[in-house]
Amino acid sequence: MILLKNCYFISPSSTEEGLRGHDILIEENRIAQIAKNIEVKDQKDLRVIDASGCVVIPGFVNTHHHFYQTLTRNLPATQNVELFDWLIYLYEVWKYLDEDAIYYSSMLAMGELLKTGCTTSTDHHYVYPKHVTGDIMGLQFQAAEKLGMRFSPTRGSMSRSKKDGGLPPDTVVQTVDEILGDSERVINQYHDSSELSMRKITLAPCSPFSVEKEIMKETVKLSRKHSVRFHTHLAETQDENDYCVQIYKKRPLALMEECDFIGEDAWYAHGIHFNDDELKILKETGTHIAHCPSSNMRLGSGICRVKEMIEMGINVALAVDGSASNDTSDMLGEARNALLLQRVTKGADALKTRDVYKIASENGAKLLNFEKVGKIKEGWAADLALFNINKIEYTGALSDPLAALIFSGYNHETQYTIVNGKVAVDNGRLVGFDEQELVKKGNEISDHMYQRALNEK
Repeated sequence: MILLKNCYFISPSSTEEGLRGHDILIEENRIAQIAKNIEVKDQKDLRVIDASGCVVIPGFVNTHHHFYQTLTRNLPATQNVELFDWLIYLYEVWKYLDEDAIYYSSMLAMGELLKTGCTTSTDHHYVYPKHVTGDIMGLQFQAAEKLGMRFSPTRGSMSRSKKDGGLPPDTVVQTVDEILGDSERVINQYHDSSELSMRKITLAPCSPFSVEKEIMKETVKLSRKHSVRFHTHLAETQDENDYCVQIYKKRPLALMEECDFIGEDAWYAHGIHFNDDELKILKETGTHIAHCPSSNMRLGSGICRVKEMIEMGINVALAVDGSASNDTSDMLGEARNALLLQRVTKGADALKTRDVYKIASENGAKLLNFEKVGKIKEGWAADLALFNINKIEYTGALSDPLAALIFSGYNHETQYTIVNGKVAVDNGRLVGFDEQELVKKGNEISDHMYQRALNEK
């Protein structure tokens, strides 16, 4: 059991008033009680955490990422280019991914996410180098279990290489049979649909320009056969829109409709370049959007119409996206950018802090289909982020402690992150793996991949 004692401020959900001076009792993997002055008779195996200086919020839910990209952040040749050129360069580095790279990059990404308040994440891994013979999804689940993260990765895919008019080299794409066969395997092996599941599987062709329509269509059939969700990048750039019109004679969303790749069990990453009619279709079909503000700014892709989407009732969630198009996995920082970016074109009241918290937690849990995740409620998952606000950067901001986390501060690390009733970040440090060892291994692998790519040029 864990008792969070005398919490400075608790935000139960985006619509409820905050609580001050309350305790939270965690039993096994659920929140057992929220009240003042909770007394626990049997204190055997009870850990008491003084939360009198902490703002306690529901753990964030990250709805789009590329963990392997943590190893290729900030490369000079990719710092000032748009998406297609960025991809073409990086594929020549990513083709050198191996089992160690996948495992440690997953640890890096999840470690950053946990340390910035994220308790549940997906990942979109779509690069499958032919020399990698290990179980990529299995390696990622090992990393998630090691660090204690609630995890719903996507079994990504690409089938169109350069010779087929795509962007990646031949060595990282797969055939239709390889993709669909392994997709069914990972669902059967790893997917857990129970109420407080720690493992779920999603299927995710990379994008309209990286797979054939057949894969999109068959992915939908396979997903619905097993009642799992499906995902892809869509309407991220104007180049993508132009490509679809040129090749398929229709815009990206119309292509998804043709493939039946749409609906309450589908979500798209980015969704920047939708017109008014397409927003209506998203609303009518219940399709979800993973908003990636930092990546969209970094690559100059555009600004997603989040304000309009929310007003229409479209479910918009938050995502840090790949760590080479954002260059960090800072979930609290992503929430701040989501708030500020909408205000650039929609005004100072475009999004409020509670809107952003809802996007970053409740909406994300809905998108990934996790029950009883995303709120601090009795009987719900004990997934919590505790931020210490007794710091210089929050001084003078405590008239609204919840908003202070968004508007103020420069160190976005939690004091504690609790996932499924277990402490995953303890006094600012990862519990599941030594951080210095992770830094050492990550830099070694990153440098090795980068040097191999440079030597080939």
